Amino acid sequence: MTRSKNEQGFTAVELLVIVAIIFILMLLLLPVLQRMKMKGLDTVCMSNLKQFGLAGNMYWADNDGKSFPYRGDQLDDGQIYWFGWLQSGTEGERRFDAAKGVLHPYIDAEGVQVCPRLDFINDRFKLKATGAAYGYGYNLHLAGGMNSNPVLMESIKSPSDIVFLADAAQVNTFQAPASRENPMIEEFYYVNDREKTTHFRHGEKSYAVFCDGSVSLQTYAEGSIDDRMPDQWVGRLPSAMLQVSPVPAAEVQN
Repeated sequence: MTRSKNEQGFTAVELLVIVAIIFILMLLLLPVLQRMKMKGLDTVCMSNLKQFGLAGNMYWADNDGKSFPYRGDQLDDGQIYWFGWLQSGTEGERRFDAAKGVLHPYIDAEGVQVCPRLDFINDRFKLKATGAAYGYGYNLHLAGGMNSNPVLMESIKSPSDIVFLADAAQVNTFQAPASRENPMIEEFYYVNDREKTTHFRHGEKSYAVFCDGSVSLQTYAEGSIDDRMPDQWVGRLPSAMLQVSPVPAAEVQN
C-alpha cells in the first residue's frame, strides 16, 4: 500500500534545513557557554583569594600582627618560600611541597593555590616544578623586600587599599626552554611596583585580595604590559595599591 504525501518522511532538503538551523543555534550558543565557563573559573579564583585573605588574617593574629618574609630557610636540596618548598634543579623537573608554606595550615581546600585561568598546559607556558605549583604573588612590600623585616600589619594606614596577593606570572626569556627568541610565560610568586609580574588573565584584569580580606578585579598600570608577550597581559598593578604607608609609631601605640 502506498503512503500519501502527508504521511511521507522528511525530504533531503528538509533534513538539510533542520541541520542548518541546529548548526546556527549551536554557533549562537557557544559564545554564551564560553562566557559562562569563564565566569565559573573567575568565581573559583575569587574563592581562592578569599581563602587566602582569611588565612593571612589568621596568620597575622597568631604572629603578633606581623606579616611573613618572602623567603625562608634552605631545606634539603631546596628552598622554603612563603608559598611552600621548591626543590633546586632543572626547570620543569623540580619537586614542590605547598604544605611547607606559611599559609597552608590555615587553608583546607586542595589546589587553592592555582588559579584555573592559569593556562599551564599551553605550549607557551614554562613549568617551574613538575606541575603547576602556585598562581598567586605576594606583595613584596609587605615582606619588607626580598630579605628584610616583614611589615607590622596594624601600622598600615588603609588595609582596604593595599594588595596582599594577586594573580601573578612573568615572561621568561633566560631559562630553557625559554629564550629571547622564544619567550614563555611562567608562574611567579611576588608582585611589586617595579617588576612586571602581575598577570591580568581575567579579561585583561587581575583578581587581588587586599589586606582587609576583600577581593576585586583590578586593571594594570598604564604602559606596564610586557611587550615581549603582550597577548598574555603580564604587567604591574598601580603603585598606590602596593606601596605600604605606615602609620606613625605613636599612633599605633595609641
